[in-house]
Amino acid sequence: MTTVNGGISFWYAKSGLPVPREPLPGDTTADVCIVGGGYTGLWTAYYLKKAVPFLRIVVLEQRFCGYGASGRNGGWLYNGIAGRDRYAALHGREAAVALQRAMNGTVDEVIRVAAEEGIDADIHKGGVLEVAHSPAQLARLRAFHETEVAFGEKDRLLLGAAESAARIRVAGTAGGTWTPHGARIHPVKLVQGLARTVEALGVVVHESTPVTEIRPKHAVTPFGSVRAPYVLRCTEGFTASLKGQKRSWLPMNSSMVVTEPLPREVWDTIGWEGREALGDMAHAYMYAQRTADDRIAIGGRGVPYRFGSRTDNDGRTQAATVEALREILVRFFPATGRVAIDHAWSGVLGVPRDWCATVELDRSTGLGWAGGYVGSGVATANLAARTLRDLVQMDSGQAHGTELTALPWVHHRVRRWEPEPFRWIGVHGLYAAYRGADRREQAGRSVETDRVARIADRISGRH
Repeated sequence: MTTVNGGISFWYAKSGLPVPREPLPGDTTADVCIVGGGYTGLWTAYYLKKAVPFLRIVVLEQRFCGYGASGRNGGWLYNGIAGRDRYAALHGREAAVALQRAMNGTVDEVIRVAAEEGIDADIHKGGVLEVAHSPAQLARLRAFHETEVAFGEKDRLLLGAAESAARIRVAGTAGGTWTPHGARIHPVKLVQGLARTVEALGVVVHESTPVTEIRPKHAVTPFGSVRAPYVLRCTEGFTASLKGQKRSWLPMNSSMVVTEPLPREVWDTIGWEGREALGDMAHAYMYAQRTADDRIAIGGRGVPYRFGSRTDNDGRTQAATVEALREILVRFFPATGRVAIDHAWSGVLGVPRDWCATVELDRSTGLGWAGGYVGSGVATANLAARTLRDLVQMDSGQAHGTELTALPWVHHRVRRWEPEPFRWIGVHGLYAAYRGADRREQAGRSVETDRVARIADRISGRH
């Protein structure tokens, strides 16, 4: 069986790629201009329009809504957020606990709105199970579990090998940790449902409209400019393509494969009846879900970064990456050894230099942005959008500050990435170090995290 490679992602396989909405017809004005038609941009448009129905909101998208990470991700709606530990160090533990509490609630908020707006995104709230395969991974998992509990996740469970296998029988599992704050989703059904919803509310969405420059009160495109008091950048992994943003957020590649639908006898071997999102404690970690049509979708880092912060056009993935992901699949689930890989694809996510997600609104210019989710954006984008809504309302005098505007990721500034070729050398060197560390840990018996991985973490700013 031939594996489909690229075509944006498997999530479009059944419905096909959408016909783009009309591009911007020329110069226009708005109250709020949102650049980017992914989760962040669409959620921001949704919450602003719900709060202030008379606002004129224009969304500009370079291809079609869901072309980027929102249409290519692993379908993990969960409570992880990039940078929490750093925010605890900078602003105090209680500030970071408040941020985590907001993320926990965000999972249910997305589920609530999807149900309220009639968006069928194959959502199943089975939580998130993360497993360990080696003594070093198990030690990290236990430390991770204790940290999450300390940040307020009292409903998280630490599981032994047998308890983990009772949920999902991952070969060689030494233990696991499970949180209820997670759900499996179909990414494209969510993003397309959001686009339809905001249009029905009166938001104007222009697709096939690349924005080349954002400056105060202007979003510039080849077809004209949108003038607005507020211009909000919601471009995540594609931010580097904007003028002056080449080194702001690094577009990190992540790749995925999805199997053919698995027969009942294979599922009887694997289990996974709770349809939890599945991850592990490797340094070059994997993520997976059981899809609504009984496939396994599994992802991880392939070629982590393209020179010059370039992004791909159609999600095509190197053969070596496809094979590496298949090896992980079969190692985790030996019963899939003869299962065909139906589809492979890649996409980019936004990585700030300090691995901290941020939300910003500059009151002097009206420019705002949110992102840098480092792969945790499905839920984080929703919290960011509600925060942008509150910041815009506060700045325009329509509301006072809220609990969300006081969260520690608001107004956080990040230094820029190094210029090329140091950026390319550094990222590829770090991920080679992480893969090597995973191999050594898997082969060894030490409970200590590999020394090379610890050094890589310090250099990258990952921890």
